[in-house]
Amino acid sequence: MARKKFYFNPETIDYEEIQITFSKRLRQVLFHTLSGILLGIAFFFLFVSIIKSPKEKELAQEKSRIEGQYKALKGQIKEMQAILSDIEERDNNLYRVVLQAEPIPADARRAAGGNIEYYERLMKMTNSEIVIETSKQFNELRKQLYVQSRSFDEIVSLVKNHGKMLECIPAIQPVLNKDLTRVASGWGYRIDPIYRTQKFHYGMDFTAPTETEIFATGKGIVTKVGWEQGYGNSIKINHGYGYETFYAHLSDFNVKMGQTVIRGEVIGYVGNTGKSTGPHLHYEVHQKGVPVNPQNFYSLDLTPEEYDRMVQLSENYGQTLD
Repeated sequence: MARKKFYFNPETIDYEEIQITFSKRLRQVLFHTLSGILLGIAFFFLFVSIIKSPKEKELAQEKSRIEGQYKALKGQIKEMQAILSDIEERDNNLYRVVLQAEPIPADARRAAGGNIEYYERLMKMTNSEIVIETSKQFNELRKQLYVQSRSFDEIVSLVKNHGKMLECIPAIQPVLNKDLTRVASGWGYRIDPIYRTQKFHYGMDFTAPTETEIFATGKGIVTKVGWEQGYGNSIKINHGYGYETFYAHLSDFNVKMGQTVIRGEVIGYVGNTGKSTGPHLHYEVHQKGVPVNPQNFYSLDLTPEEYDRMVQLSENYGQTLD
């Protein structure tokens, strides 16, 4: 039975019993109940935030271990990328230069791998940022390795065909040294013998007696035999591998269209046809459709002394013969 409570009434100068109504008692019960609940919740969150369960401790240790492995993996990826970059540098600037192959563009080597949807799925996974960053690095590295592998396959193929390529690349003078009167004009700006104006001379002029033999400077297929405005009787040979040679002002031909010729084979004879002021051969070398200096393509038939002499003569800045 609940103990009674009293209070002192100064008007009656007596102690009177405190009457507790049902509503007041209900309020007290609710107040104490709510206070207990709030206090319990507060203690619960305090306990959770300070004291970790064995499972949470295990997960924290696992997370720390995974982060350590990720950092180590990221370092290994950087080392692999550095090694691959060095291989790419040698591939473009050494192997492909030696074999005269086009370098692989940087954007082709590093084209984006993976796809957006794939990364969006990763975002929904645990530790998604780590997974995504690692996946991007691996995809990029995988792409670089694939491109480099294909590049080495191409280089192997080029090496196997290198002997054939050497047969085709222009590598001798089109006229024998013993038959030359002089190298009239080389690559560069010269004075036109007819118009007396300066123009760029995209080849070399070899003066020699009429009917002097002209040789194919590399193996190839004859793609033109006939007259060309300004150049007179002319021959073009496609050597493959991006090379083409052009022979002009001939007196006569010794080949036909479509004929396969080899280096050193007589293809025609020195003449004075077209816009020419004297018997000579105008000779050009084109690489991938662009004229290049022919003096860089006489490696097989000139001694170092003869080559130096030829270069000196070809740098004559006077007028051309055509």
